[in-house]
Amino acid sequence: MISIQGLHKAFESRIRLGIMSVLSVNETLDFNALKEYLELTDGNLASHLKGLEKESFIAVKKSFIERKPNTTYHITKKGARAFDEHIKALELLIKSQR
Repeated sequence: MISIQGLHKAFESRIRLGIMSVLSVNETLDFNALKEYLELTDGNLASHLKGLEKESFIAVKKSFIERKPNTTYHITKKGARAFDEHIKALELLIKSQR
């Protein structure tokens, strides 16, 4: 029997999985850096970031650098815990198939 408990619906999208993966190894990243890493359009990235923010898995900080707006993102404790549980559940699922 295969158990998929621990998999979180918020991470079903490859884009959200990518966002969380990149943010888990970088303390913070700005919008443009995320866009470059993941090779996404502004709109596509923004919609997925909003979804993760709504779940409280990421936090947003808006500031200005030399009069230019700058938005940075980081994983929250809740997000890190949920992402870790998701990855562990994936690992267990894969190991159960061998």
